[in-house]
Amino acid sequence: MQQSIRYLKTSDQVRLAWASSGEGPPLVKVSNWLTHLNYDLDSPLWRHWIETLSAHFRLIRYDERGCGMSDREVSDLSAERWTADLEEIIEASAPGEQFVLFAASQGAAAAVTYAVSHPRRVSHLILYGGYALGWAQRGDPDEQLRYHAITELIRTGWGKENPVFRQVFTARFVPEARTEQIAWFNELCRRTTSPDMAARLLLARGQTDFRDLLPRVRVPTLVLHARRDEVVPFAMGQMLATEIPGAEFVELDSRNHILLADEPAWPRFREAVLEFTGRESAVSDDPRLAALSAREREILAAVAAGKTNAEIGATLFLSEKTVRNSLTRVFDKLGVHSRTQAAVLARDRGWPLALPARGRLSPSSVPVRRRPTRPPS
Repeated sequence: MQQSIRYLKTSDQVRLAWASSGEGPPLVKVSNWLTHLNYDLDSPLWRHWIETLSAHFRLIRYDERGCGMSDREVSDLSAERWTADLEEIIEASAPGEQFVLFAASQGAAAAVTYAVSHPRRVSHLILYGGYALGWAQRGDPDEQLRYHAITELIRTGWGKENPVFRQVFTARFVPEARTEQIAWFNELCRRTTSPDMAARLLLARGQTDFRDLLPRVRVPTLVLHARRDEVVPFAMGQMLATEIPGAEFVELDSRNHILLADEPAWPRFREAVLEFTGRESAVSDDPRLAALSAREREILAAVAAGKTNAEIGATLFLSEKTVRNSLTRVFDKLGVHSRTQAAVLARDRGWPLALPARGRLSPSSVPVRRRPTRPPS
């Protein structure tokens, strides 16, 4: 993948690295834990995110202060500074009069703050796995105790060659990841920031609280959250969707905070983002794939990922008989006679890395509340 990397110096003299890739309408991705503009292109955790967004947008992303290719040793890690950094990245990257603003996890703080302050600049706001209340603000003593313990482990073991200390933390982000994916994430963390900075970043996340801004959002908003996310509770996503006027909510069936390319939740995420932003899909170039319903596309993605009927049924809350009947219809539409042929056809057309056809959301993608979106003020 081709990308261009540039630097800017912020108003408080911190050097931030940002990258641009792909073509199309601009999409600015707010920084999140933990990234490295170069390493992420080879990442089994982040590469499919970058490929997907770059295939349909001019993707602008950056490493936050304290990690990646940006300055590592910094003093100010406040939420106000995160928003100021986002504003300066937008100014330097010149995305135009309007752009899509995408944020994952703690990036929601800067994204919502920016959208409230600059409603005419943001055409669509997309929040994945986000939260308005950091772990220290949720009133859960057990969660606070757990994070304080993890913080101490980070300070003492983050930089060691043995990844066991880091894995206490990283395994929660992708509990369903393969061994090599976890190993890569462990190494990314070690390379991306220092033990002290990692602990400071984690503590800063805990203090997040921007609930008062949510009712003031006046841009079309999509909130997506994994039902069994082990890092950010599902209730945090529901809070965002409930308090932001007119927000749509898409529930994803996953335990992973970072969605993996081979899980059914990933094509569902892509479809929701594409439909919300009005972007066409590469899969629609093949009429056989375009003819599949949203549920059939989810089942095909699971087949291409090597899932059994029982596993597909458990993931999508379907009986094995329903999965078998659905597969029969999928085979008929694709003109194939076996799971292997269906998987080969899907992969040859770029599935699951290619985007699913634009269409309606799947039945489980239910809005928490839907009100007419108010025009920007």
